[in-house]
Amino acid sequence: MIKRLVWFVSGLVAGVSAVLLAGRRVKRTIGTMVPVRVAGRAAKAARSRFEHLQEALQDGRAAMRQREAELRARRDGRVDHLDSGATLDPIVPGDSVLVDGTAISPSRVIVLRQVDEPVGPRHRRIHRRRP
Repeated sequence: MIKRLVWFVSGLVAGVSAVLLAGRRVKRTIGTMVPVRVAGRAAKAARSRFEHLQEALQDGRAAMRQREAELRARRDGRVDHLDSGATLDPIVPGDSVLVDGTAISPSRVIVLRQVDEPVGPRHRRIHRRRP
């Protein structure tokens, strides 16, 4: 009889606690569905999207300015290419350096020239197999 009473009481406690927890969860969910909070979340999401759009526009404008500067420099003949073989004048203050179309600080540029060794005929060693 005691076993039945223990199981009945433990089931009763489990059932009441489950109902109370479910009630709290429902109240919390209803609290988040209040029109003011829904509107606040929608406004926050819209602001976040607008900020991302502003960042994208700023990045696009910066890229446009860099590309325009590169094209103007080419048009005015102020562009020197490393593969042209001409000697490059030293960089002076006010010059802009473009690497792959992106303007960078001239102090961050180190130019290294690759010297290819002449390719001549190679002698192959003849390996003989011993019988």
